[in-house]
Amino acid sequence: MSDELLFSVDGPVATITLNRPQKLNSVTPDMAKALTAAIKECNDSNIIRAVIITGAGERAFCCGSDIKELDSYATPWDFRNRADYCDAIHHCLKPTIAAINGYAFGGGLETALSCDIRIASANAQFAAPEIKLGWIGGGGMAAFLAHSIGMSNAALMIMTGDPIDAAKALNWGLISEVVEQDALLDRARTLAGTIAARAPIAAETAKLNLRAAVSMPLDKAMEYERDLQTICFATADAAEGRAAFKEKRAPVFRRG
Repeated sequence: MSDELLFSVDGPVATITLNRPQKLNSVTPDMAKALTAAIKECNDSNIIRAVIITGAGERAFCCGSDIKELDSYATPWDFRNRADYCDAIHHCLKPTIAAINGYAFGGGLETALSCDIRIASANAQFAAPEIKLGWIGGGGMAAFLAHSIGMSNAALMIMTGDPIDAAKALNWGLISEVVEQDALLDRARTLAGTIAARAPIAAETAKLNLRAAVSMPLDKAMEYERDLQTICFATADAAEGRAAFKEKRAPVFRRG
C-alpha cells in the first residue's frame, strides 16, 4: 500500500484508512491507485466479509482529490481516464461501511456515498463544493445524492456547494447513524462484525439486489430479486441456516 493509505485486516473485517490528515485526507493519484489495489484485495479474499473506510485524524474523513494535483494531468482526457477511487469503492463486492469523521467534501462525499452504509460522528459535515471551483462532481455525486436525499435536497447541495451538518444529513437520510467521535470506529467495527457474521454470499447478493432496486424498473427489479433469492437458497450456507434454525443453534456460515 502506501503510508498515505493504510490497509488492515482483523478476522473477516478489513479497514481502509485515508492517512493524510495534514491535508484533510485529500486523495493523490498514488493514493487512488493504492485504494484501488486495496479494494481488489478485498474482492479477491475469501476471508474478508466486510470493509470499513475511514479517514485518519479528527478533522476530516476526506476532502476529495488533492486540487493541487489536478493540473498534473496533461489533458482533460487523461483526467477523465484516471484511476478513480470512487469507482473502485462502488465496485467492491463486499459490504462497505463509511465511518465519517469531520469533513466529507467533494470526492470525500462521493467516497462515502459509494459505500453501502454510512455512519458519522457528531462533528461531520458534508458538501459538494465543486461548483465553487468551476466544475461539478464526477464520481457519481448527482446520482448518489438524488437517490439518497431526493432531487430538491441534492440540488441544494450541488448548486450551492454549501455544507450540511451531521444532524441534517441524518434527517435527510444521507447517513444512518450519528455517534460521538470517539465511538465512531468502535461502532463501525461492531456493525461490520455483525454483517461479517451473516452468510457471505447472501450479504454480497443483498448488495447486488439493492443496486438493482434503484436502477431497474419495479417489475424487473422484483424478477431479479427472485432469481437472486433462488441462487442463495441453493447454497450450502442456506442449508446450514435452515439446519441451525431447526436445531436451535447459531449457524456457522462458510461461504458455500
